[in-house]
Amino acid sequence: MADKISFFELNTGAKIPSVGLGTYGAKHGVIQNTVTTAIKVGYRHIDCASMYNNEKEIGSALKKLFNEGIVRREDVWITSKLWCTDHFPEDVPKALNKTLLDLQLDYVDLYLIHWPVSAKKGAVVVKAENLTQPDIPSTWRAMEALYDSGKARAIGVSNFSSKKLGDLLKVARIIPAVNQVELHPVWQQPKLHEFCQSKGIHLTGYSPLGSQAGENVRKKVLDNPFVKMVAQEVGKSPAQVALRWGLQMGHSVLPKSISEARLKENLDVLHWFIPEELLPKFSQIEQASNSFIFVLS
Repeated sequence: MADKISFFELNTGAKIPSVGLGTYGAKHGVIQNTVTTAIKVGYRHIDCASMYNNEKEIGSALKKLFNEGIVRREDVWITSKLWCTDHFPEDVPKALNKTLLDLQLDYVDLYLIHWPVSAKKGAVVVKAENLTQPDIPSTWRAMEALYDSGKARAIGVSNFSSKKLGDLLKVARIIPAVNQVELHPVWQQPKLHEFCQSKGIHLTGYSPLGSQAGENVRKKVLDNPFVKMVAQEVGKSPAQVALRWGLQMGHSVLPKSISEARLKENLDVLHWFIPEELLPKFSQIEQASNSFIFVLS
């Protein structure tokens, strides 16, 4: 197989960079420098969301990078997401306009429904008492209008199961370009992978080095004996092997870091490959239980 996997082509024809910078949980006062460093070391994909509460700082970093000629807008892929409190059709364009204002952009390359649930206005944490009855078809029609307007060059979903996707596909005029979900060697989601592949929907993996649900899952990924054995064989770190596994499975990946050294290490997964004979053996890795990972079916 070809060594380099720099992009994946979406069903829109657009090419999404295979490695992006995750920005969830990035602290205020740090994210601006992190985005700047990431772009300077070669990242061309920044994953954002209104719920992360840092899009203004990311926007300031991007504006400075564009103004200084370090990178052009058309060469950077920006993803953002619609939060659960903005699912009413009339709120969807307002939410994107707020994101565009914060990011200081005219368009995003990809806009996702963050979760297949809706919540009361003002709810920051999605708890049972804050949930409302979702109407994903109506929300999706509003997303399709954003695609038609050009403000979102592609639209998709996040954290959707095969069932949720199947229900959406029955009513969608525009097929989602992407489903962004948790994916790593300890949470491989093979049935979802197969379903999305059959429908032409690209999978992007967040937390590709282990779950946001806790350090236990992260340790299970990076300390896994098979992952460590492959790392030794190819002369890379376990983290790089986990990321490269995602790419060879056909997923784009969104690692997070604030360290320049780690940012570089996470990006150094494009010019080498895991031997083909080892790839199927990843499926034998024991998978994390649902108790560790937040899943909405």
